[in-house]
Formats: sequence, structure tokens, C-alpha cells
Amino acid sequence: MKIALTLPDDEVLELDGPLPAAAAARAVSEGLARRAVAVRLDGRVIDLHSELRAGGRFEVLTDNDEDSLQVLRHSTAHLMAYAVQELFPEARFAFGPDVENGFYYDILVGRPFTPDDLARIEARMKELARAKLPFVKTIMSREEAKRFFAERGQGFKVEHIDDLPDAAEISIYELGDFVDLCEGPHVPDTGLLKAFKLMSVAGAYWKGDEKREQLQRIYGTSWFKAKDLEAHLTMLAEAEKRDHRRLGQQLGLFGIKEDAGAGLVFWYPKGTVLREQIENHWKAEHRRRDYQLIVTPHIFRGELWRTSGHFDFYADNMYTFDQDGQTYVVKPMNCPGHILVFQNELHSYRDLPLRLAELGTVYRYERSGTLHGLLRVRGFTQDDAHIFCTPAQLAGEVTKLIDFSQELQRDLGFNEFQAELSVRDPANGDKYIGSDGEWEEAEAALKSAADEVGLAVKRMEGEAVFYGPKIDLKLRDAIGRLWQTTTIQFDFNLGRRFNVQYVDEDGQHRHPYIIHRALLGSLERFVGILTEHFAGEFPLWLAPVQVAVLPVSAPFRDYGGQVTERLRSAGLRAELDTRDEKVGYKIRQAELQKVPYMLIVGSREMEQGTVSLRSKKQGDEGAVGLEDFIARALDEVSRKH
Repeated sequence: MKIALTLPDDEVLELDGPLPAAAAARAVSEGLARRAVAVRLDGRVIDLHSELRAGGRFEVLTDNDEDSLQVLRHSTAHLMAYAVQELFPEARFAFGPDVENGFYYDILVGRPFTPDDLARIEARMKELARAKLPFVKTIMSREEAKRFFAERGQGFKVEHIDDLPDAAEISIYELGDFVDLCEGPHVPDTGLLKAFKLMSVAGAYWKGDEKREQLQRIYGTSWFKAKDLEAHLTMLAEAEKRDHRRLGQQLGLFGIKEDAGAGLVFWYPKGTVLREQIENHWKAEHRRRDYQLIVTPHIFRGELWRTSGHFDFYADNMYTFDQDGQTYVVKPMNCPGHILVFQNELHSYRDLPLRLAELGTVYRYERSGTLHGLLRVRGFTQDDAHIFCTPAQLAGEVTKLIDFSQELQRDLGFNEFQAELSVRDPANGDKYIGSDGEWEEAEAALKSAADEVGLAVKRMEGEAVFYGPKIDLKLRDAIGRLWQTTTIQFDFNLGRRFNVQYVDEDGQHRHPYIIHRALLGSLERFVGILTEHFAGEFPLWLAPVQVAVLPVSAPFRDYGGQVTERLRSAGLRAELDTRDEKVGYKIRQAELQKVPYMLIVGSREMEQGTVSLRSKKQGDEGAVGLEDFIARALDEVSRKH
């Protein structure tokens, strides 16, 4: 049989098949084949030794491809498990996937892993890697695989086989004496696994169920090159210095009070000022773009969530209670409330697009082990909006949203973005709401909108949720990390569930298209990201305290007070340090609080009506006129620098 492979340059290569992927790679280029890690066929990454039985779009992946890193990390997880098996023969293995920047494996052993254990495991991994052991794939029947793992005491694997769909292919991978239930893909052999490090151990429950076995999760990171590993470890060290949880306490911004409950954020006075600056800017920018701001309740009757479908697939994450013989839900999202506002009156096509926006606080149950400072919480405020539009308006609205997102986040200090377009898997069309034509139209509109603003998007096959495609924007922070913030989600579902309608130009009642979107994601998470991006040294317009006024001694407090009042009357956030401390101590404390400007006042300044200026950026700048400083500071605030 002939297999037609369409290469990235659209050249078609015809080969006799079936044949190993490695042979197909050699047919493309011997040099490329020598560098090959895996191949991609019709968007699916597969091993080099997997057999090609059909044609399609074909690409050879080298260590320069992002997907190759995922293959490398998944393979390193197996290598780690092999080392653990040798050192801890009683170990029972659960799941071991690749994750962002690394991998983990959940393992059950008789005692906690220690730092010395991790060092021993890593050392054995290096020995095994140097042996260039091959990854060998074998297909088994379901019963054969269950018997195979049961004989080896690997009950988690047996249980997982039972959970697989009836039609699923059961594959195992052998690596030396270690055998794992896995669909792959993997690198050809361990010779490619050279730059890795085990990082930490955490607790995890089997299948995330707190009622099941508690496992130990070993985290690691893996890279193709040693220099990339070193760069990653340097970034992690810098990230630790920037940890928003530590800075939040140090700067008096925010905190979590266990007495009140895990995952619930308290905003302290300075943090509230920071949050207000973001909120005020957000509101002004939305009004400028013809959004209508609304406020909806925090609790709704349960029937509303039955109509929306959340009770069917999201009930475990919702806080519910019964009152007056009815079930109420603390809202986990704002969508149904916005739909009720839209339905308050019958709209004409002339009213569309209608843009409703809200800083809406929602509550979702998250397992305690997943909570992390402001980045993963149970109560958070989404910068939410829903746009009701006609089909013809869809692409234009998405273009505006992408522009809006980037402009807003540039104002907040971010200048580099990536985007992903999540689309349906055509092979599983039954799991999605909406017709093929509607999906194709929506996907094309999202893609054309990204093209219109010059934003490259990575197509994520099968990553769309059942009710529509979406675009996710990720921003890059000061130390190179990517954070997903903006989501622009098309929805075929809620408009039909709630029978949302407008009257078109022909007098017909039609369902509008609905776009869900959050630009910052949530205020809590975004402030966490922002704190780490700036390492707590916020630009002047965001800084909770913009100016610290520091009298050198008690006789100059009155003059310091006059300076402070003038600053405040000009609209600057200023604090007067009246403590009986040496001025050097006051300067150091203001630096620790990361205050952008310090104005030091003593006898000369009082006599001349000036201030001695120290700035975060320039250090000691000497004597300046107070009004000159105010003009400079206000200009900096207006430019959002």
C-alpha cells in the first residue's frame, strides 16, 4: 500500500507502507532523521518506532520543537520511575505525565521520600540514561494487561485499565526492567535524557480523591541542553525571590487567614489601593469602549444553575445551601446573571453588539492541595464581560477584544504575548454543541481576528470545550514565564439553554452569538502575577504609597507634614514618617517597602522650601523644588510608567 505524507512545505511524499515513523523521517531527510525526537502526523505526536499505516500531514520533530520537550519530559518521568523501582522495590506507581517545564510521578511507598532519597534517585537516573536504553512499545489485550500488572502488584495500573474506554488500545512501554501502562509517545532511547533534575516532593491522592490512597508526587524538570536546565534553575531562584506570597506580607498588600478559611483573600489597606487603581483603570477603559457596567447578586436560586447546566457537570465545585425550602448557589461564575440582565428587555439587532461587563466576585471549591496564594483561590473577582452580537459582528468583536486585552495589559506593564486557538476534535463531533457550519464559522472568525491584529496563534486540536472554540492569550513576565490571562470564549450553549433572543432586521426572533471574555482573568491571580513581575516594585501609578516624606529629626516634622499635605492635595499617595529614628533607618525602611520616591526634609530644605529627592530608579537626586517634583510625578502617573 502507498502512504502519502504531506510535508510542512506542502510537498507530497509517497512511500510504501506500513512503515516505521523513523523510516519515513529518513525518507524526508537523513540529516533531519538523525536529529529526530518524534514525528507529528495530522497533529498527533507519535514515536519514531511507531508504525505509520495511513498518510496525512507529516512533520519530523527535533529538539527545537516545543512538542519534543513534552516527549522528553514524559520519557524522563519513566526514567525516574525505573530508578525508583530499583531503589524502592516495594513502590507502587500511579500516573507520571509531563507538565509545564517538567514532569512528575505519583508513587506509593512505605515512608516519605527524603532529600537524600531524591539525590540517590537522580544519580541512578543518570547511570541508566547513559546506558542508552530503548523505549519499547507493546500492544496487549485488556485482560492480558490487567493480568500482567496484577502479577507485579501494580494495582493502580489495573484500576486505570478498568477506567479506560472499551475501544481504547492498551499499550505498555518497556524501559529496561521497568514496564508502564502508557500511550506514549517517548524518545527513542535514554541517550537523549541528559539535562534533568529532581526538584521536590508533594502529597497527592490517587485520582485526586481525598478518600483514596495518599501518594507522594516527585517533581522534576528536564531539558535537551544543560544550558537550558541551568537557565531554568536560575529563573526558579529568581522566582522564589519574587514570590507574591512573601511580598504580599512584606509590603502589607494581602494575605490568607486560615481562621476565615483556606483560599479566601484578605486585602489589606495598601493592597486595596493597588486593587482600586487596577479596577478604576479597568472601568474607565471599558466605558471608553462602549461597555455597560453592571452588578449582579452573589447568590442565585438553584434552578438557574440547572438551566445553565452547571448542576449537571460542575456541582462538586459549587457552594450550595438550602433556605425557605429552596436550593441556592453561591455563584461560581457570572454568565447566567448577565443573561438575565440582557433578557430584561427585548432587544433589536440595532442594539447589538451589547457589551455587559462586571467585576464579579465568584466562589468555587478547590481542593486544599491545589490552593496557592493568590494564584489559586476559592473566592475571586473575575473581570468578566459578555458580548451579545450578530453572526456578522463576531469577527470584529473578537478583533476588538484582542486589541483591548493587549492594550490593557501593556498599561499594566506587559509587552509580550502568545496565543492559542482551542478548536474541536472533528473525530469526536458528537461531544460538541452546534452544527459543523457554526463551528467552522466561529473558528474562522477567531482565527481571522487574530490575523487582523498580527497575533500568531497556536492551534490546539481537541482543546475546545463542548460549547464553543476559544482564544487564550498568555503574557510573558519579567523572568520569562508565560501566564494565561485573557480568555475569549465563543458559546453555542447558554443562548439556547436560556432561549436568549433578539429581533433581526426581518422581524424574526433569533439567538444572538455570545462571547464570554475575561481580560485579566481574575483580580486576585493577576495581582499575584503583577507582584512577581515587578518584584513588588510597582510603577508609580500603581504603587500603594507613591512618596515617603522623611523628616531628618523631630523639629522638621511640621514642614514634613506641610509637604505631605501638598502632595496629597495634588493627588499623590504620600505618607509621613514621624518615627523617632535616624533618617538612614527611615530610608532603608522605605526601600524595603519599595516606595518609588522619598523626599527627605531637614533644615536646609525647610529654609529653601525644597525637598531632597531619592528615587528608586536614580538614587540620590539632590535638592528639587516641591512643585517641580509634583509636576514630574504627575506626568509619570499619567504616562503609566
